Amino acid sequence: QVQLVESGGGWVQAGGSLSLSCVASGSIFSINKMGWYRQAPGKQRELVAAVTSGGFTNYADSVKGRFTISRDNAKNTVSLQMNSLKSEDTAVYYCNAAVVATSRSYQDLWGQGTLVTVSS
Repeated sequence: QVQLVESGGGWVQAGGSLSLSCVASGSIFSINKMGWYRQAPGKQRELVAAVTSGGFTNYADSVKGRFTISRDNAKNTVSLQMNSLKSEDTAVYYCNAAVVATSRSYQDLWGQGTLVTVSS
């Protein structure tokens, strides 16, 4: 059994910063891509940022230059540093990981979600 547990998030004024973290635990053989998605009220879930096991990153255009994703392969963690936050960044943020378990089964896992609220 593998699971993702998120931490961070909360309330911040526009222009402020927040950090999110996610740790994968359980019977993990390897983790390929890890990333963060978000879903605002009434909108579809969208990719915010992702990072491969080799460290290659990609970002949504709306967060480029403001958000930074990082990963610690040894600790099975992924973090998202969010700076210069805007009201439109308000959403529930979800951690996602493409995990190969020790059974060699592939699992596309999601965290429980953490709310980020940016007040303008």
